[in-house]
Amino acid sequence: MTEDQIGLVRDSFAKVAPIAPAAASLFYGRLFTLDPSLKSLFTGDMEEQGEKLMMMIATVVGSLDRFEQIAPTVRELGRRHAGYGVKAAHFDTVADSGRWSKGSATSSRPRCATAGSRATGYCRKK
Repeated sequence: MTEDQIGLVRDSFAKVAPIAPAAASLFYGRLFTLDPSLKSLFTGDMEEQGEKLMMMIATVVGSLDRFEQIAPTVRELGRRHAGYGVKAAHFDTVADSGRWSKGSATSSRPRCATAGSRATGYCRKK
């Protein structure tokens, strides 16, 4: 990712962070609308799950310029999710939900959406 793209992602997340609980709720609501079967993968408290989601996103966004330092953590998270039943095909739905919920929570610009997609793709590759 370029410095400009990292800056766009960070600026965008800075708008979402203050409304993290609402953003997480939008995300999961959209995720389960797009693929209702995914709801069965979540058995715990969804408010707590939303907090975990937003903390992980904050960690990734804060580390985009030194992603290799947290890449092992991201890989481990991917392995754990596979153990929960998450399939590679689910990641497109997750990405769609993320784009939709961010756009609903903030006024998203096309350049920022491209940078966000790039960041998501970067995590998926690692």
